[in-house]
Formats: sequence, C-alpha cells, structure tokens
Amino acid sequence: MNITIISVGKIKEKYIKLGIEEFSKRLSRYCKLTMVEVPDEKTPDNASEREMELIKDKEGKQILNKIKDNMYVIAMDLQGDMKTSEQFAKQLSQLALSGDSNVAFIIGGSLGLSDEVKKRANYKLCFSKMTFPHQLFKLILLEQVYRAYRINNNEPYHK
Repeated sequence: MNITIISVGKIKEKYIKLGIEEFSKRLSRYCKLTMVEVPDEKTPDNASEREMELIKDKEGKQILNKIKDNMYVIAMDLQGDMKTSEQFAKQLSQLALSGDSNVAFIIGGSLGLSDEVKKRANYKLCFSKMTFPHQLFKLILLEQVYRAYRINNNEPYHK
C-alpha cells in the first residue's frame, strides 16, 4: 500500500521530527510512505472570516495540486467520523482489499481545510474533538497508521 500524508506547514520542533522519523522507519516494512508539505499562509491576529476563508482556499489549492487522481483521500476533519484503532485498522485493510492502494491523508493548517479539499475527500476522519497543533497531529497520525498495520498483522504493540 502507498500512504501519502499531505500536510500544511513545516515541522520545526526537533522532538516532533524525531518521532516522525521513528514511525516513518517503522512503517517502511509495511507500506511505501510519502510525506508532502505545502507552505502555510500567515494568518493576521485579527483576521476577518473572509480573510480566513481566503487563506484556507489558498492552502487548499496547494493541497489539491498534490492529490493524484488515483488517490483515495482521507481528510482529517473535526466533522469527520470517529473510529477506534481497531476500526481504523479494518478500514485500511478493506481499502487495500478493494484496490484502493494509494491512500492520501490530508492535514490542514491552523484554520482547517477548505471546502474544496473536503469535497475532494472520499472520507472524512476525526481522531478527537480536541484541537491539536497540525505539526503534532502528523506524528499522531503516523502512530495510528503504524498501530493499524500491527493490528492487521496480529503483531504485539496495540495494547
């Protein structure tokens, strides 16, 4: 399976980079992992709703340019479905079995995802109703994808 993570913004914190490197290495035995970063747009402190929508749209266009036609797109969205780790593992397994072997996870910037990106998504997933920094969320997503592979292979780690 090919897993692509398309995210807004660069990872600056060393501890997050180290975690991402660790889970990327662990995942290399299960899938081909590609990470794509698009630049984040600066948001003024007192940005209007209109300005925030324009920023999300600009980031969204950059995201959409990175999505290939053959990708099954999972948008990380607060309005998406919530799953247990076991349900998430089953979903990834079913995607592979159904021929959707190119999966792209989309992580938006601090303002979230544009409506156009959400429309392109095949599925919307929510890990929590809490808000996480998008840099840290990439690490959380990688850990859950790794956990899913371990679950699907009946390998220890999950508990």
